[in-house]
Amino acid sequence: MGEYHHTIDDKNRITIPSKIRDELGENFVITRGLDNCLFVYPKKEWDNIITKYRELPNTKDARNFMRFFLSGATEGEFDKQGRVKITLPLTKYADLQKDCIIIGVNERLEIWSSSRWEQFITNNEDNLSDIADKLFASNI
Repeated sequence: MGEYHHTIDDKNRITIPSKIRDELGENFVITRGLDNCLFVYPKKEWDNIITKYRELPNTKDARNFMRFFLSGATEGEFDKQGRVKITLPLTKYADLQKDCIIIGVNERLEIWSSSRWEQFITNNEDNLSDIADKLFASNI
């Protein structure tokens, strides 16, 4: 969990905060996420996702989603400074240019361009109360 502000350098490397690196572990996968951000999964969680995908029916929607989600997936590794290199297709997909936001969302990280994150917050902040009511009404 949390929100961290970082930059991506000219070589498409971004520093992952040390607290998150420890939780993420040395083996992780970066892929296209939803809403034009990147998803970063610990390897164990990634393996769980792949197991679930294998159970999906062989429908056009399932095939298309798996193509989108899996084609950009790449194994990540940290350099000595705690940076991870993001492939050019993923960088372009998420529009990562300089200022980036890293957020923790349950079992994964999300990497957003700063401008897209601000736009997401602006577009959704007025609806969050209604969304919470719909999602949690039966649990409150």
